[in-house]
Amino acid sequence: MASSTLLTLILVFLHGLRGGDGCFTAIFSFGDSIADTGNLLISEHGNIQSARPPYGQTFFNRPTGRYSDGRLIIDFIAEALGFSFMPPFLEGPVDGGFRRGVNFAVAGATALDVHFYRERGLDVIRTNLSLQTQFGWFKELLPSLCSTDSDCWNLLATLLVLAGEIGGNDFAYAFGQGKSLSELKSYVPIVNHAIGVLINDLIELGAKTLLVPGNFPIGCTPIYLIMFEYSEDHDLSTGCIKWLNDFAQYQNKHLQLELDHLRVLHPHATIIYADYYNPIMNIISNHNKNSTGKVTLAACCGGGGPYNYGNPVHCGDDRASVCDDPLLYISWDGVHLTEAAYRFIAEGLLEGPFADPPIKKVCYKRSQAHKVDDA
Repeated sequence: MASSTLLTLILVFLHGLRGGDGCFTAIFSFGDSIADTGNLLISEHGNIQSARPPYGQTFFNRPTGRYSDGRLIIDFIAEALGFSFMPPFLEGPVDGGFRRGVNFAVAGATALDVHFYRERGLDVIRTNLSLQTQFGWFKELLPSLCSTDSDCWNLLATLLVLAGEIGGNDFAYAFGQGKSLSELKSYVPIVNHAIGVLINDLIELGAKTLLVPGNFPIGCTPIYLIMFEYSEDHDLSTGCIKWLNDFAQYQNKHLQLELDHLRVLHPHATIIYADYYNPIMNIISNHNKNSTGKVTLAACCGGGGPYNYGNPVHCGDDRASVCDDPLLYISWDGVHLTEAAYRFIAEGLLEGPFADPPIKKVCYKRSQAHKVDDA
């Protein structure tokens, strides 16, 4: 079990999320399980892993379809900006419809359409609800939110779009089915271009503020640590697999180049790069500088074995065990993170330094601009 130093490190940065100032009228979210608040649960009629305890135990006290013990990054951002939690699109409109926000993200989703992978002999086993499908849902929904082109333009101009995290599954499916590192690198520009197309299309429809996350340090994740357990390229200071983290940084670098290109095309839009890599590495590295022990890379919830992951028993199964305190862990179930880790990332996106520019800085500039317009 990790020492209490990890808890202390996280809590130092969690000085409380302050309420938003109304700078956005809604939040729209696209992505995969890092952001899914229930779409896969609904599409699979409840027959999924995250529909069973102990998922949701830390905050909701019940499973909600979120792949964590509690809230996700999108939940903390919504709370900080004064919104309720984003309802999943497949739930259908609740009171007031979706004008205050909606979540299109689906666990297991890929940035590229499943046909891309099937043509290359890969099986995308979780879902075929790719980024293209999610954008189709958005276009299907839009006429119910605004009646004219001008109305739609004004609506989109005042909302925050979370475009991801997406792309992680594209690489996970390929790694898990034996594709080489060189072939995975050839997918990077294609995956990032698909993300870029979504952003470009949203901006052309009127979106002004978009948050685009990069990839996590996958070499520190139990699923990959088990998948490549015989790799000789472990970082002795962290326990992570270096070449996998190098690949994540390679993808993140090329995603940022894609965003730079979009910023040139759309200088009046604010495209925020969200760093999901360095928050996790900071937790691990800062702990190891100040402690003789290491942050555990094991999952809080799982079926035992190395990293508490990788055998037939998974989190949510009857025989799975769960740690006493998820605050002491980064990984929740071997693939996804704990609420504590997600909250740490969210704080860095809202206040800095893990977003460029931070969300609340964008809010401040928007509020100042509104004051000038109203003067």
